[in-house]
This record gives sequence, structure tokens and C-alpha cells, in this order.
Amino acid sequence: MLGQDFRRLWGAYAVSAAGSAVGMGALPLIALLVVGSSAFQVSLLAALSAVASGVIALPLGVRIEHQYKRPVMIIADLTRCAVLASIPLVMAFGRLTFTHLCVVGVLQTAASVAFDAASGAHLKALVLPEQRLRANSLFETTNWISVSAGPPVGGLLVGALGPVVTTAVDALSFLGSALGIRRIRQPEPVPPARAATAHLGRDIAAGWQFLLRHPGLRPLFFNALLFGGSVMMSSPLMAVLMLDDLGLAPWQYGLALGLPCLGGVLGSRLTPLLTRRFGQRRILLLAGVARTLWTILLPLTPSGALGVFVIVAADFGLLFSAGVFNPSFTTYRMAATPDAFMSRVGTSWSVGSKTCQAAFMIAGGLIAAAAGVRGALCVAGLLCMTSALLLPWRETRISARDVPSPTTEAVPLPAPESPSA
Repeated sequence: MLGQDFRRLWGAYAVSAAGSAVGMGALPLIALLVVGSSAFQVSLLAALSAVASGVIALPLGVRIEHQYKRPVMIIADLTRCAVLASIPLVMAFGRLTFTHLCVVGVLQTAASVAFDAASGAHLKALVLPEQRLRANSLFETTNWISVSAGPPVGGLLVGALGPVVTTAVDALSFLGSALGIRRIRQPEPVPPARAATAHLGRDIAAGWQFLLRHPGLRPLFFNALLFGGSVMMSSPLMAVLMLDDLGLAPWQYGLALGLPCLGGVLGSRLTPLLTRRFGQRRILLLAGVARTLWTILLPLTPSGALGVFVIVAADFGLLFSAGVFNPSFTTYRMAATPDAFMSRVGTSWSVGSKTCQAAFMIAGGLIAAAAGVRGALCVAGLLCMTSALLLPWRETRISARDVPSPTTEAVPLPAPESPSA
């Protein structure tokens, strides 16, 4: 049974997830509708945020490893609150620029990387090992419920009051999250002490070495790079396709973003049941393949109501599969990573993913400029399907020499279990 402190953490997450869902896509919308940015600038905004925040966040993973995690999470929430609140403030004085949006994107993303690095280690210490899959499933469900309801609400707010209002809602949600985390009572375990001879560069490298030498995590990492990069390549382009090419209203854009997330809700709720029935390895592989089959439909989107249906159906299938995959993967990564590497591996994973996504988004903007938005979406769909080849199809066993010190027994991907298990 998950305890009261987990429910406090879960509640704090629900508040921030709801606010972020209302503000989902706010920066591209503001760039398009308020600042008048081009399709390439919209892609550049997301890409620059990822690259620059990675440079800022990478050293943080080492620092966070040796800090109590809860204060880091609170500071990251307050930082996100402040930078997002600056948008309506600056706009009130008529000074909002594309450069300001880029700065907000960089700082917000860097704070998110720091929060995620701390929160993974914090959750691992807060719940028992046998409770982790259920805990991760509840977080995943909460996320998908939020992004189901949030974008339609955000679309209505954009239509009635303009896109900047949603950033104010998002900013307040991070303040609520910080207050919720502050209410957790269970003492944190003492973080690992940093050696007197520690060196920042070596400590950063150790996180990458663990990730890239671990036979179970390495293929999942490269799969995540290609899958996440191709999905994020299509994300800003879909805003252009829906708002410019298809001529959808902001509320229709929000509806098309929100409705498919019900697939994520359903998938995440089914994950514990499916994992018990088929086993973790089989679920990782099947859901990992299933989530790659949908983005290829997006460049074929027709105009009118049928086009909205195609977008919603394709995203529903993708998010259902991702909803099954994500809690199972997160639980495996927790078990496979020693406590002394949790924050560094989490940061390395986030920075690697965001940097790769940035490259894909820039490429998407360049391809869109040369071959049109639909041509770029076609390339993204083909790359997404290719990512299935990088899943850990070969079962491996892990020995102590496969991972760097500190030597902690790692967890292999489970062997396929019989359907009756």
C-alpha cells in the first residue's frame, strides 16, 4: 500500500501536470500568434531550448547526486514558475520578443531536467521496490489525464483570452507543486558523499559510462533517442500543419492535442496487469514496436473534419502504446541503476534525449523549408518506425565488469515469461 507521503508527492505532481497540460504548446503558439515567428523559428525555439539547457543541466546531475533531492525539486519548481511568469509580465509592457521566448525555453527546460534527475532518485527511495511499477503507473496515468483535459481547456483560454494566459496558469501550477513537495514528511536518506578526489568531468563521464556500458539500458537509450527525436521533430510541425495548412481554430488545436491522451490513460492503467500477464521484457518489446507505427499517418492528413479524426486516431494509438511502455521502462531503469548513479544517469538520459531532439527539430525545420511540412512529417514517420530496430531484441546477462564502479549488482532485462505467469 502506497503511503501518505507518496500521495503528497503524487498530488504535487498532479498540480504541476495539470498546469503544464493547460500550457502545452504555449511557447509555439505565442511565437506564431503573438511574435509572428516562421515555421523554422518555431522549430529553432524548441531546439535551442533543448541544446542550451543540456549544457546547463549536465553538470547539475553530479551536484544533485550528492544533495538531498527534495530541496532540488522545490528550487526547480520555483525557477519554472518565475521564468514562465515573466512572459505575461513582459508582454504587459509590450516588450515580448522571440529572444525572450528562447531564454524562457532554455531556463524552463534546464529546470525540468534538474527536477527529473532529482525526482527519480527521490521516488526510488520513497517507495518499496515491489511498489515501483504501481507508483510509476499512477504517475503516468496522472500525466495522460492531465494532457487529455488540459489542452482543450488551454485552447478555450487561448481563444477567449490569448495564449499568454496559459503560461500564467502553468507558472502557478509549479508554485503549487513546490508547496506540495514541501509537505512530505518522510526523512530522505543521506545522499552519497562525494569523494575528496572527485573531479567534475570524471563524475559526469561516469554517468555516461554506466549508461552506455549497461547491456540492458544502452539499447533502450538509443531507441529512446531515435523514437523521441522523430516524435519531437513532428511536434512543432504539427502546430504549423493544424493552424496554418488545415486552418484549425485554437480550440480545435487544443482538442486534437488533448483527446488522444486518453489512450495514454488507458495504456498506463493496463500496464501492471499486462506486465503480470506477459512479463516485463515482452511488454517492453511489444509496446516499443507498437508506438512506432502511427506517425507515418500524419503527413497523409486530409483537410476538414476527417483530418482532425486522422490526427486524433494516430496520436491515440501512439499514446496508448507509450502509456504501456513508459511505466514498465521507468521501473526497469530504477531497478537497473544503483543509487549512487541515479541522478547522473537520469540527467545523462535527459540531456542526451533533449540534445538529440534538438537536432531532429532543426532538421525538421530545414526539411519543411525545402520539402514542405508534410514532407518533413513523412521523414519523421519513417525514422520513428526505424527506431523499433534499436530495441533490446537480444537478451543479455550482466556481469560486474559491464558497469563502472561503484560495483553494484545490476538487474538484467527479465527473460520472457510464460503467458500464464
